[in-house]
Order: sequence, then structure tokens, then C-alpha cells
Amino acid sequence: MTDIATDFVTARRAAALEALETLEMPTFRGVPGWEFTPIDTLDLEAYPAAPGEAGALPSPPDGVVVLPLAEAAARHPELVEPHLGSLVAPSSPFSARNDAHWTDGTFVHVPRGVRVDGRIDLRTVHAQAGTALHWRTLVVLEEGAEATIVEQLTSAAADADGLANGVVELVVGQNAHLTYVGIQDLSEQTWVFGNERATVARDGRLEWVTLGFGGRDGKVFLETTLTEPGAQARVTGGYATRGRQHLDFDTRQEHAAPDTISDLAFRGILADRSSAVWRGMIKVDPGAQRIDAFQESRNLLISKKAHADAIPGLEILANDVRCTHAAAIAQIDPDQMHYLRSHGLPEPVAKRLVIEGFLGALLERFEEGELRDALAEALDRRLEAVLGV
Repeated sequence: MTDIATDFVTARRAAALEALETLEMPTFRGVPGWEFTPIDTLDLEAYPAAPGEAGALPSPPDGVVVLPLAEAAARHPELVEPHLGSLVAPSSPFSARNDAHWTDGTFVHVPRGVRVDGRIDLRTVHAQAGTALHWRTLVVLEEGAEATIVEQLTSAAADADGLANGVVELVVGQNAHLTYVGIQDLSEQTWVFGNERATVARDGRLEWVTLGFGGRDGKVFLETTLTEPGAQARVTGGYATRGRQHLDFDTRQEHAAPDTISDLAFRGILADRSSAVWRGMIKVDPGAQRIDAFQESRNLLISKKAHADAIPGLEILANDVRCTHAAAIAQIDPDQMHYLRSHGLPEPVAKRLVIEGFLGALLERFEEGELRDALAEALDRRLEAVLGV
């Protein structure tokens, strides 16, 4: 592990270790939000912290900082300290362990008025089986800045047992525009936990994409807070599971200011005996009038033993709002299959086309271009793994 002499990082680690002494693991069905994800067989102490492997970082334009988080904390404490831990506190056994033990992570800072052309690609590999990878991403866009970041989390071995515990903090300044894509493609024997949160200031825009492919079990929290008027956030989630995988997403769209917009859409396909949970909450704070919020979760079960739960929620403390939600869980439509088979397509090909059409609704949320092509390619690769065609 990199030696970090920075005082504020050392202090954060010490505070997190102290917090761990009092934080209890959530019990299955004993703590709200954990009703569907059994972690009673998880022994966190069985997975000692160990560093992963980071991919090569791009050379950023002048003024833009893209560095390993530990190096950034040492070289640019004036940029890192105000934001590190400002969105995700060490308030759970998972976020506290991350704060105390993180070894890997990246810091991205885009100064005021700077637009970064092209993508900033980040990659972290869980390198050692039987260990816990605590990684952390901190992105800060100052006023009027713009950037697109694609981050991938993978395993060195396809069947490696382990635990990945991540924290993502996204700070979008006034009139800034951040596109952040997180692709989780870990081993299907890995526990996966995450606390990811974003704040969007006045007239800022956040395009947030999360793709969940790997993982054995676990739970990821994704929260967006629109802090000032004119802020907008669009969150898109996609997942494809097989075997006995279980993914659990807990999302929150908080409107803390009037005249804000949020739009969230999750779609997943589930094969074999796999299962998934999506629990969403739209929260409108007092005085946050004239807001527009939407959330939906749609799941396609491609085996009779797959299972999904979709639980939308609203907490509205203002009276001039438009908040809507939708949820659906269905099997493949036999009429669609019959139509395609009647036109000479083999069953595996027909099934693939139906599934591609279902997931295509996610891609339609993006304009044609490099980002949409990259998402389509990632989904296509995963479908090949899940369907075998």
C-alpha cells in the first residue's frame, strides 16, 4: 500500500477505524433495505484488505488532474480534502471499512470552464483472490466544466472468490456537465458492495450510467441530490445475471431545491436461478416546488426460476410537483417468439433478438455516438456470456 503521510487522510482513517468499533452489520430482514439480500454468511474479517491493479491513466489536458487518489491527496491536498468523504460518510460497516482501508482509487478534477474532449477511462482490477478490494473514486467538476468518465471494475480471474467494496463521490458544480459510466464486471464469486453518491449544483447536469454484470451477492446504494435550482440528473442502470447471482440496487433521487429534474430508468434480464432487487425512492424536500421526477424498473425473466423485485417509493414534502414511477416484471412474450420463429429464426436467435429489443430502450436514452456505441458493446458482450449466443 502506498504510504500516505497526508494528515487529513490519516485522520479520516483513524476516525473510520473508531467508528467500526460501534457499527453493527445489518442483519437479513432486520434492517430496512436489507430484506432481500442475505449477508448472514458473510464474514468480513475473512477478506483482508489488499491492493488491486490500476490501469494506466490518461494524460489529461493542462489544468485537469487525473491521478491515483493517494497521490492526489499528497500532491493536491487543497483540491482533495474539501471533497473526500463529503458525500459518503463512514456510517455503515462497509463505507467505514472503505474509509479506513482503501488502497485503490482515482481522483479527477476539472477546473472552472474547462471542457475535456474525449473520454477519461479508468480501470481497477481485483487482483488477489480471497481478499477485499477497497477502492474509491472522487470526481469534482468546477463551475462550467465538462467531462465524460468511463470506469471499469474487473477481476483478474473469472472464478476468483473475494470482496469488492467501493465508494464513488461525484461533485458536479454550477452549470457543469458530467457523464459518468460505471461498469461492474467482477467475478461471479465476488461479494459486491458500494456506496455511490452525487450532488448537482445550480444548472448542472449529471448523466450517470451503472452496469452490473458480475458479482455473487451484495448491495449497491446510488444516491443523487439536486442541491440548487436548475439541476438535472439522469440515471440509467442495466444488469444481466445468470446462475445464482444476486444483485441489489438501492437508488435515491433527492430534490433539495425547486425547479429540478431527475429521471431514472433501470432494466435487467435474469437467467437460471439468478435474482435482482431494485428499490427506488424519490424524495422531495420541503420548499422544493416545481420539480419533475421519474423512476422506473423493468425486468425480463428468461427462465422460470429467475426472480426479481421492483419497489418504487415516493416521499414528497412539497405540493407543486410531478412525480411518477413504473415497475414491471415479465417473462419473454410467447407471441413475439412465435412471430420470429415463424419467420425461420432458430429459438436461440429469436430469444436474443427479443432481449436485445428489451435492453435497447436503455440505449435509446443516449444520442448516437461513441458513448452509446460503448454501452451497446458492453451489453452485447454480457448477453453472449449469459445466453451463450
